[in-house]
Amino acid sequence: MAKTLVSFPPVARGDVILQARGISVGFGDVTIIENLDIDLRAGEVLGVVGASGTGKSVLLRSIIGLLPRRSGSVKVYDIDYDSASSDERSAVDRNWGVLFQNGALFSALTVKQNIQVPMREHLKMPQTLMDELAKIKIEMVGLSPDAADKYPSELSGGMIKRASLARALALDPDIVFLDEPTSGLDPISAAEFDSLLKKLCSTLQLSAFMVTHDLDSLYAACDRIAVIGQKRVLVEGSLTDMLAFDDPWVQDYFKGKRARRLIDAVNV
Repeated sequence: MAKTLVSFPPVARGDVILQARGISVGFGDVTIIENLDIDLRAGEVLGVVGASGTGKSVLLRSIIGLLPRRSGSVKVYDIDYDSASSDERSAVDRNWGVLFQNGALFSALTVKQNIQVPMREHLKMPQTLMDELAKIKIEMVGLSPDAADKYPSELSGGMIKRASLARALALDPDIVFLDEPTSGLDPISAAEFDSLLKKLCSTLQLSAFMVTHDLDSLYAACDRIAVIGQKRVLVEGSLTDMLAFDDPWVQDYFKGKRARRLIDAVNV
C-alpha cells in the first residue's frame, strides 16, 4: 500500500515547532525528569544545560522516542508523535536529524555510507544520486572530499562530529538534535563547530535542540537557553534571564570564573 503524503503547515520564525508537555522519565524506582515542559521555536538554537545527572540527554532521547516516557506528550507541527499514524510518524522522523554525543557513526561504514544510512531507510533513489547527495553534505559541514571514503577510525574527533552532523542533515530536516556536540573537542575545534552550526541554522533555516555543557557554545551558537534541574526546567530565556535567576547552581554556572565572557557579553 502506498504511503500517504504528509505535509507540514508553514511556520514563521519564532513559532513553536516542537512542544513537549508533562514529560516524565525514570529507570526503576528513580525518576530522572518529572512533569517537564519545554518548547523549541522555529529558527532558533536552543541550548539545554544543567548539572551532570539532571537528565539533559535523557530528555533529548525521550523526545525523539529512544527512551520510553512514563507520561507526557511531544508534538511536532501540532502532530502528537505518540498517537500519530505510521505515515505521520515517518514524516516526522524524516524531518529531524540527530547528532549523538560520541558521533555514533557505524565503524564498519565509510563517512559516505554513514551519511547514506537515513537515505536508504526513508528514501528510494539510485546509488549515484545518494553518492552525489552525500558529497554535498560532506562539503556542507566543511570536510574535504577525500573524507567520504574514510572510516570513523581514520577521523579526528572534530571530523567525527562534522561527519555525524552531515548524517543528521542527510534528509534536509527542519529540526536537528545535538547531544554535547563539542564534548571532547579542543577549544579551536569547538569554536569552529559552534560557528558552523550557527551558519547552517541560519542558511538552512534549521531549528536546533542542543544539549551542552559548554559556556562558549551558549554564547556563540544559542539564541535561547533552558536550564534543567530538580527534574524540570528551572528557567529559560536569554543570558540576561540566566544571570538574573536566583538559584545557587544557575548563579554558580553563569557567574563562575569560567563565565566571564558571558557576563562581559551581556554587559556590553
